[in-house]
Amino acid sequence: MITNVSITSVFVKDIDAAKAFYIDVLGFAEHTDVTIGDGSYRWCTVKHPSQPELQVNLTVPGPPLSPEVAGMFRRAQDEGSLFGVGLGVDDCRKTYDELRAKGVEFLQEPEERPYGVEAVARDNSGNWLVLVEPREFSPADFD
Repeated sequence: MITNVSITSVFVKDIDAAKAFYIDVLGFAEHTDVTIGDGSYRWCTVKHPSQPELQVNLTVPGPPLSPEVAGMFRRAQDEGSLFGVGLGVDDCRKTYDELRAKGVEFLQEPEERPYGVEAVARDNSGNWLVLVEPREFSPADFD
């Protein structure tokens, strides 16, 4: 039986730069950072202090992906069109201000949605970061 989600992956352009962004800018903590095998593969994960059971694997597009698929992901990164991580926040507008002050690029300022307040940013690899301050909603809120 599946008990939870424990790892999710985000494609990044540079593991060291992404690790610094997730730790220094977003407030995550290092979990694992090891080189595997002949030194050609690096396993690097970060976690949020309030959700230590979920690791975010920071990985560059490459093997075991085919060169064509890895290239597709790199092109999507360059275009800034890869989905990344949804982040729950307690105050979206305050978090927006704090992250903008740290130089984070935002695609969408905080906006009211039926499910809460949402803002959309990019990490330093071009992945979308969706910040949501949730609130109770029902399907009728979307009419």
